Amino acid sequence: MPNMFTQMDAVCHRFEELSIRLNQPDTAADPALFRRLMREYHDAEPVVQAYRAWQTAQDHLAQAKALLEEPGALDPDFKQMIQQEISEKSQDVEKLENNLKILLLPKDVNDGKNVIVEIRGGAGGEEAALFAHSLLRMYTMYVQSRGWQLEMLNLNETELGGVREAIFSVDGAGAYNRLKYESGVHRVQRVPETETQGRIHTSTATVAVMPQAEEVDFALDMKDLRIDTFRSSGAGGQHINKTSSAIRVTHLPTGMVVECQNERSQFQNKDKALEILRSRLLAQKQKQQQDAINASRQGQVGTGDRSEKIRTYNFPQDRCTDHRIGLTVHNLSKIMDGNLDELIDALATREQAEKLQKLNEQG
Repeated sequence: MPNMFTQMDAVCHRFEELSIRLNQPDTAADPALFRRLMREYHDAEPVVQAYRAWQTAQDHLAQAKALLEEPGALDPDFKQMIQQEISEKSQDVEKLENNLKILLLPKDVNDGKNVIVEIRGGAGGEEAALFAHSLLRMYTMYVQSRGWQLEMLNLNETELGGVREAIFSVDGAGAYNRLKYESGVHRVQRVPETETQGRIHTSTATVAVMPQAEEVDFALDMKDLRIDTFRSSGAGGQHINKTSSAIRVTHLPTGMVVECQNERSQFQNKDKALEILRSRLLAQKQKQQQDAINASRQGQVGTGDRSEKIRTYNFPQDRCTDHRIGLTVHNLSKIMDGNLDELIDALATREQAEKLQKLNEQG
């Protein structure tokens, strides 16, 4: 593990350096610098702790092995006891080493970013829109349980309370790292409230999760944009259709269109529309880069494209199945109330295992 030793030496050195800098008055006097260094410190801390635990386990293993050189090791019972201890210590070292490798795996550059989530009703008419509303409620409750902040950027509802389109941002540590697994087609199997004969319908909704793009990530040229105003439309609302405050932004080079009508002010709607557009364009650019990488590989599997069906919510059977990892969990009402960690943890573990396997194959 020479590469890991080199990497860990650098991480530990930087961690000690951060500890010193965070306690200096000039750092405390600069809030932006303090936040940036503190974030870096928190990111490095679990890695350093894991490395120290591994070093301690290595020392204990070396001590156990040294006992075999002692005169008492000639006694069969003593020797057997030491060999048992060596076996246990070796397993500890292997487990801690594996954990350390996982912590050192290359991270998605977007993992620390906030996100923009888009939910749309798919196949299934009004029932699809009602399912999209159920997903919006599910993610809202999940965001609240994590202590993150959710801001609705655009909401287009149906008369029956369904959602044609919902676009919202999530601000919180690790938001993209957790929610990125939700991109794709979500399928529901249930008896719609509008169904009088109790027949089970299958409907879909699409979810797109994009890292929130800063201006430095993707700069928009205003000459490439056409901005139109129109009157808000939708189900209900006393301010609907009163003023032309809704904004439609068209990105001329790509033909991408974003509408925002949730705010009463043109300026606020314009800012939110540009925020969504910037994030969509960044996601498109990153997807093109990933597609180019995938095209050079043989037998690509699961690109994460949102056209893939990722999950089924079956209400009559009280089950939720994630098709990417073949995981089925029951108690669907808990899932719909935002208890998504079991699914997300399993997806994250699978992703880590795949990265670790590739790392071992390369090594």
